[in-house]
Amino acid sequence: MGVFVLFLLLKKIFAKYVFKIILKLVNKTKFNADTKIVAAFERPLINFFEVLGIYFAFDILILALPIRLDFVNRVFSSAIIVLISWGLYNLTGESSLLFERMHKAYDVKVDKILFPFISKTLRLILIALAITIIAEKWGYNIQGFIAGLGLGGLAFALAAKDAAANIIAGMSIILDKPFTIGDWVKSDVLEGSIENISFRTTKIRTIDEALIIVPNSKLTNEAVTNFSRRGKRRVTFSLELNYITSRQKLEICVSRVRSMLENHPQVNKEGILVRFDKLSAASLDIIVCYFADTPDFDEYFRVKEDINFEISDILHQEEILMAFPRSGIYVDSLPDEGKKDYIKSLDMIQNKDISTEDINEDNDK
Repeated sequence: MGVFVLFLLLKKIFAKYVFKIILKLVNKTKFNADTKIVAAFERPLINFFEVLGIYFAFDILILALPIRLDFVNRVFSSAIIVLISWGLYNLTGESSLLFERMHKAYDVKVDKILFPFISKTLRLILIALAITIIAEKWGYNIQGFIAGLGLGGLAFALAAKDAAANIIAGMSIILDKPFTIGDWVKSDVLEGSIENISFRTTKIRTIDEALIIVPNSKLTNEAVTNFSRRGKRRVTFSLELNYITSRQKLEICVSRVRSMLENHPQVNKEGILVRFDKLSAASLDIIVCYFADTPDFDEYFRVKEDINFEISDILHQEEILMAFPRSGIYVDSLPDEGKKDYIKSLDMIQNKDISTEDINEDNDK
């Protein structure tokens, strides 16, 4: 017991003083890698003193108690393997030394999807290796276990067919990068912003803030439009003007709207189209087509709003009216006297802007 307490004291001294001195010395070196490695093994090194204390305590107890030496050695070896694996596990984090070296050596951009995927894969491999080595230390037949897995592999594959398809699709998305986190995408059934991509699923936040979790295999089997990958967004609409608009006014409107779009700082100079398109049943239609020079969804709507305000100002300045829905009332079924009174009432409403109460008073007279 005294030996174990001694090593606990050594652990506290190491954690409070010795390790801080080591960190200061390492920070003075030119290599950032040294600091990263020491930081990754900080907790394993500190806990190593507890393991040593337990080992030496049992080593002394062997003389007094019926404890086998090989059992103590196996426990000690297993603990050392766990501590080393712990340190390596810390080194394979997303912001670890490994990915910094990859970024500098191969000019690989820090990716929000690829590096977490590699990190998780390496950590799973480390855990599997640690378990395998510890199992062999305790005399388990790993080869027989692996062979047993092979016999049940077919049944497992059939049972986990969908899960495997999603994982493979997830790897395809991560490597091919048809979209990444933050992109605005649209498929046949949904539209929204990519929030997260994991092994099995992709999380998409829709425009109404709903979170949709989609299996990766479904996304890879559908046509997906990635709006964030295009440098500009198209806007097309028609200006429906009143039929009383003269040709001169139409030409002025077309010219001013086209000039405004050509001089707008966030409208692409190519693809601008402003033309008197057609004579509809109730309006004179001017087609307006342009590209907003932004892939950002919010900015796209801001540009549209600004253009709409500019067009509204042009129409007001030129005193051009927009077309509006009109209704026709047929009074053929009324007698001649009734037709005259009804038409007179409509004329009074349109020309004098009076209420139906005034019309009733006039009819009473």
